[in-house]
Amino acid sequence: MTADPAANDFIHDIVRRDNEQGRFGGRVQTRFPPEPNGYLHIGHAKAIVVDFGLAEDFDGICNLRLDDTNPDTEETEYVDSIIDDIEWLGYTPANVLHASDYFDQLYAWAEYLVEQGKAYVDDSDIETISAQRGGFGKPGIESEYRNRSVEENLDLLRRMRAGEFPDGSRVLRAKIDMQHENMQLRDPVMYRIRHADHHRTGDTWDIYPTYDWAHGQSDAIEGVTHSICTLEFDTHRALYDWYLEQLPLPSDQPKQIEFARLEFTHTVTSKRRLKKLVDDGVVDGWDDPRMPTLRALRRRGYPAAAIRAFCREIGTTRTNSRQSIEALESYVRRDLNATAQRRMAVLKPLKLVLTNWPEGQVDHFEVANNPENPADGVREVAFSGELWIEADDFAEVPPPKFFRLSPGREVRLRGAYLITATDVVKDADGTVVQVNATYDPASRGGNAPDGRKVKSTMHWVSAAHAVNGTVALYDRLFTASAPGERTGEPLDDLNPHSRELLTDCRLEAALAETEPGAVVQFERLGYFAHDDRQPLLFHRAVGLRDEWAAIQKRQGTR
Repeated sequence: MTADPAANDFIHDIVRRDNEQGRFGGRVQTRFPPEPNGYLHIGHAKAIVVDFGLAEDFDGICNLRLDDTNPDTEETEYVDSIIDDIEWLGYTPANVLHASDYFDQLYAWAEYLVEQGKAYVDDSDIETISAQRGGFGKPGIESEYRNRSVEENLDLLRRMRAGEFPDGSRVLRAKIDMQHENMQLRDPVMYRIRHADHHRTGDTWDIYPTYDWAHGQSDAIEGVTHSICTLEFDTHRALYDWYLEQLPLPSDQPKQIEFARLEFTHTVTSKRRLKKLVDDGVVDGWDDPRMPTLRALRRRGYPAAAIRAFCREIGTTRTNSRQSIEALESYVRRDLNATAQRRMAVLKPLKLVLTNWPEGQVDHFEVANNPENPADGVREVAFSGELWIEADDFAEVPPPKFFRLSPGREVRLRGAYLITATDVVKDADGTVVQVNATYDPASRGGNAPDGRKVKSTMHWVSAAHAVNGTVALYDRLFTASAPGERTGEPLDDLNPHSRELLTDCRLEAALAETEPGAVVQFERLGYFAHDDRQPLLFHRAVGLRDEWAAIQKRQGTR
């Protein structure tokens, strides 16, 4: 077993205790069982880390099992994306399985329960079934079909299987206890009629199992020891156990354990609502970097290692809570600080002309690729008499505590020279379009021989050597910390200004050689991922510091 202090959570404690008591013969097997009806999101990352991490920590195995029991919503596209996302996150399933692999066995067990008098076919419509189940403190009403004979139930079930009846006309229900205080045990539905083609089994089946019927039995068929679920399945555990206790299982009965799902501030993880964002064109697709899907976070530049580290560090609990998105960003920032190479980029360019620069001269400076990792070496950056600087780094009339460039003020250009602004050029509207300055030739490298100090160091790009690029800056997709808390509908809190696209950026020439998907640090600006499809499009992953927290603090909203 791997020794990992971060693994000291209640689930690990349960498994350790089971192993000490010899349960399952000391064997540990888990599974990650997503439904292939959408793309995995950051909440799934927690479940993946728990399921696969538990198997790793106890020298066990973890399967990926696609819960493909609903042919109306599932697609092969989603299956492929799930497999890819898990691999990207850093895990390899022992096996890739599907609930549909077990349709024959599930159906055979359904007939077995009917033969044992523990399941029956109900002709009631879904509204009637729902009403008759009653509620908390409200008694259930037994269906008029509950006491059908075994022979009649078997005949009807087989005819359902053969496709004789229309959708919604009948269901198979377990016969448990219509007065049970746990609503899950009030004769739950096991099969419903769906005349729909399945993405794997085609038109073979006209009835499909519910999740609760497929879940525990699939676990048992595979030999799962610990079935890890999120907290909403806590009330389902009694049903999970009841089904398993009625059947002639091929191995030990699995043990279900529930933990709190991962939720973040300013984030929605409902697949239905995420799909609506995609379908309505609010975002550009499931991999839009504003989305909380794993492929969107990947495209935005979030390292898989940072996501894994975050999920491991917070551990598992039995209490629902909402994690601060800034906490995850701090892990992203820490990872990228150690691994991302540094480059210079000007996002909102303003021309800077050094009036005393020798005509035609080009200097080159050696700049560290990553001060945090000397092994990354250095690169040469060209410097000329015409440069691009950030428009925000110049103020003709500087406000208080503004230490960057303004007329008469001396600043340092990163790794190059000290310069002093002298005058400006304006367009017909009075907007500054060029800043003129002089440089001190004796300050090569950024330090003056006489020891004088300056209060600001600015980044720059040589105009003659720059490449043009596009940069996407992102704000929160939802303005509210808890989307939907105010109105009940999270989409009411969408941020209409969640993305700013800058199409006239000036980038250091080396950025043209950045590999698709690679993340670099734009000095003084943040960490940016090179898009994996569009050359010289960079997405900001995170800033260099928690700017969002500072904004909230100023606005009094934190």
